[in-house]
Amino acid sequence: LYYSDLIDSSSLTNLISLIQPDEIYNLAAQSHVAVSFKNPVYTSQTGLGTLNILEAVKNSNKEIKYYQASSSEMYGGANEEKLDELSLFDPKSPYAASKVFAHNMTKIYRESYGLFCVNGILFNHESPLRGETFVTRKITRGLSRINAGLDTCIYLGNLNAKRDWGHAKDYVKMQWLMLQQEKPEDFVIATGEMVTVRKFIEICALKLNWNKSPNQPGIIWEGEGIHEVGRRSDNNEIVIRIDSRYFRPTEVNELIGDSSKGRLRLGWEPKITLEEMIEEMIEEDKNKVRKETLLLEKGFNIKNSFE
Repeated sequence: LYYSDLIDSSSLTNLISLIQPDEIYNLAAQSHVAVSFKNPVYTSQTGLGTLNILEAVKNSNKEIKYYQASSSEMYGGANEEKLDELSLFDPKSPYAASKVFAHNMTKIYRESYGLFCVNGILFNHESPLRGETFVTRKITRGLSRINAGLDTCIYLGNLNAKRDWGHAKDYVKMQWLMLQQEKPEDFVIATGEMVTVRKFIEICALKLNWNKSPNQPGIIWEGEGIHEVGRRSDNNEIVIRIDSRYFRPTEVNELIGDSSKGRLRLGWEPKITLEEMIEEMIEEDKNKVRKETLLLEKGFNIKNSFE
């Protein structure tokens, strides 16, 4: 491991000179959309950090292949059409705007200086390593704790937001494939399937066996808007509530990607289904809950660590 700061261009130049890498994958960003509204200046430095790396690559005496992690949030989610490499960007958050800048600078350096620079436009990618403040992990983590009796309810925002969710393992393979090509090109990385946050919750509830019979749902929805709640089917307890704090100032309602180019050119396709991904996340969080339960039984106060 080496330490540096993307805003410190000299440290990046020295680091690249020391390591002499063949490939660079820039995944660094303040990547939480909601947080980007609260910290827009800090979030915008994602773009400057990308520019610093590109300058270091350009001035290096070694040919380096560079991968830039672009984001589906750049599109803005204006409609339900599948988005590809030619779709227009319409960012709706400081995070998305910073990614557009980084994306465009990567393209400019490729075209202006002949560098091997590519953008991978990643749609939502999840795994058990996802941060607990992101909605998917907040759901799997929260419902697993409720299932064990450690919590009673989780609070969410827009349940009807639709996303194209895939597994990070599949997407990382695509990132690597992009740098193994003879010609640098940009690619969309997506499953091409879109589900709501509500549906994600319903799948989690079934994985936790909250349904009374195989043909019943695990969650029963009641009410509308801010007053909507989700009840467990097996015991009728409210486990989902809506909190206006989790609505974005500008909401991105739908995002679905078209990865036809990557499938055709690189032979890539996602291997892990949404249900398999959710099951893996649930199992990991159930293991964490078991460890927490043991600590509680031994008298440790762990509540504040997971708020």
